[in-house]
Amino acid sequence: MNPTVTPLFTGCATALVTPMDHHAIHKEAYHSLLYAQIDAGIDALVITGTTGESATLTDSEKQYLYTTAVQTAKAKNATIPIIAGTGSNNTARAIELSIMAEEAGVDALLLVTPYYNKASQSGLIAHFTAIAEAVTLPVILYHVPSRTGCNLTPETCAILSQHPRIQGLKDATGNPSFTAHVSALCGNALPLYAGNDDSVLPLLSLGGVGVISVVSNLLPSLMVALCRAWREGDTATSLSLQKSILPLCDALFSEVNPIPIKCAMSLCGMCHDEVRLPLDKAPEHLKRRLQGILPAYGFTLS
Repeated sequence: MNPTVTPLFTGCATALVTPMDHHAIHKEAYHSLLYAQIDAGIDALVITGTTGESATLTDSEKQYLYTTAVQTAKAKNATIPIIAGTGSNNTARAIELSIMAEEAGVDALLLVTPYYNKASQSGLIAHFTAIAEAVTLPVILYHVPSRTGCNLTPETCAILSQHPRIQGLKDATGNPSFTAHVSALCGNALPLYAGNDDSVLPLLSLGGVGVISVVSNLLPSLMVALCRAWREGDTATSLSLQKSILPLCDALFSEVNPIPIKCAMSLCGMCHDEVRLPLDKAPEHLKRRLQGILPAYGFTLS
């Protein structure tokens, strides 16, 4: 019988960008983004995920991002969980990052499936188990095969859900059949979070409890409201909000994340349009597209 897990959070977590200025973390902008998310009532924050460009951050930068997020939440008396992306295709490296994040005071870890190595299902089970055994924090698995080339099967998810510290799955497959099979096999043992903003509602309808969102970098209140409306049984409002963000989602995922979201945020005066190589700045046609879309969501462009 599957155990029942209380979700680490329900609703919307923002996969926060890491603002840059001349190749360094823009600390003032980072503080501003944290304050804005907390003030908007976000349900959780994910630091150094894919959207946060974790692959090109140094350990000292990650340490700063973790510590600052934890301290800011405490200063604002916010009880939201701070979740650190600490995944790697090197199990020993993932353990090292996870221990560092735990020591920085984060509340949970987000662990992407190992990329490039093409691990077997038994290898994936051993990988995630080893990391979970090395820390005392809850773990959310992150399945995004379009970026990693690595597939978790529903059956592997069911095995991993039996570990007491593995307490969620970010499902960025965009495949409702996969979601349905995981939900059927795992039940309440593995809370499911949407990893794609354009399909939050379908995942919620299949038993999901929330979303780890890119769009909420711009629209945290709207994404929180979308999830809350579903939980409260107001499916019409939830559906209306899901439909309303589709033009923005199409633009934000027309290039590799986080290139478009940083471009959009720069147009709204929230951070610079700067990413680290090998990513490059948004092309002019995307910038023009976003300039045409963002005013419909209430933004005055800078």
